[in-house]
Amino acid sequence: MLLWLAQYFQEELGPLRVFNFITFRAVFATLTALLIGLAAGPAVIRMLTRMKVGQAVRPDGPQTHLKKHGTPTMGGVLILISIGISTLLWSDLSNRFIWPVLIVTLGFGAVGWADDYRKVVRQDPNGMRSREKYFWQSLIGIVAAFYLAFSVPVPSSSEVWQLIYAWGQSGFSMDLPPKADLIVPFFKTFSYPLGVWGFIALTYCVIVGTSNAVNFTDGLDGLAIMPTVMVGTALGLFAYLTGSANYSKYLLIPHIPGAGELIIFCGAMAGAGLAFLWFNAHPAQVFMGDVGALALGGALGTIAVIVRQEVVLFIMGGIFVVETLSVIIQVGWFKITKMRTGIGRRVFLMAPLHHHFEQKGWKETQVVVRFWIITMLLVLVGLSTLKLR
Repeated sequence: MLLWLAQYFQEELGPLRVFNFITFRAVFATLTALLIGLAAGPAVIRMLTRMKVGQAVRPDGPQTHLKKHGTPTMGGVLILISIGISTLLWSDLSNRFIWPVLIVTLGFGAVGWADDYRKVVRQDPNGMRSREKYFWQSLIGIVAAFYLAFSVPVPSSSEVWQLIYAWGQSGFSMDLPPKADLIVPFFKTFSYPLGVWGFIALTYCVIVGTSNAVNFTDGLDGLAIMPTVMVGTALGLFAYLTGSANYSKYLLIPHIPGAGELIIFCGAMAGAGLAFLWFNAHPAQVFMGDVGALALGGALGTIAVIVRQEVVLFIMGGIFVVETLSVIIQVGWFKITKMRTGIGRRVFLMAPLHHHFEQKGWKETQVVVRFWIITMLLVLVGLSTLKLR
């Protein structure tokens, strides 16, 4: 919005040309989201408190969590408001990638809101039924995957329909251009061609999987939001480099015209996340709930697909991956052993993994900060793939 106004008046006011620089707008998108979050945070927390949307604590969980009972949840709405306003203000709204990322983020946020609302307002302990929740997540993921399959490989939105037509003419068996291949990091030229159906399947798994992985991680004060900020910021750098013809050629990464604009969204996400951390730091005044965790995970997955860095997302988001695997292993092993012996056994003291360390005697702040440090190291490893080939 501000870009359009600046371009309209830049002939009369020359300094407004600075709005044409993505880096300038990215910095101010970050600051705008940060200030909106800090300013609106107290009001949002008071509103959630009046709505009596207090967090329910698991009785079988760490005893130190009992004091968190009643802390306002659904605070992810603060993150979404900050991201939405900042992105709309500072991004190029004609860009073909901004709206899909925004829609996926808000769509997953709506699913999370419905789940949280049923749990804490209607006092339904099950919230949204798993099948219903998965249906809506899948619907959003599939629609996004289909759109990205035809918008990522082409240089402009005007060629999307041409690619779709060519796919239909081929009997729905056409391969996509090389820039849509799955990139294997640490190799110069090694990539795997996916084809349309392979691209859609991978994109669906990345978006829905990352969304749920962040949700599993969101269990301690500040645990999920800071890794999200770090990974999102790194993806913003990938987006900027991928969108530049010169940098992408030098770094031997695919050039995706228009992808650079996503650094605006990533900056807004970082600013909104840091503002939320102000209120979510231990002892937390508010929790993000599913409305925030599902939305942020969906956003990270979508951006990673656009910049063709799905494997790097897997590396940088290692904490999210391990947390998810801990739940899968725990549930799977419990069911297998119960089926064989009649008594279910556990691999971890408690899942997700952060609760396992709490049960072993780690303080909550120790778990959180150590997971942050691990994420920082993994993000650096992910960034190193730009040159280590």
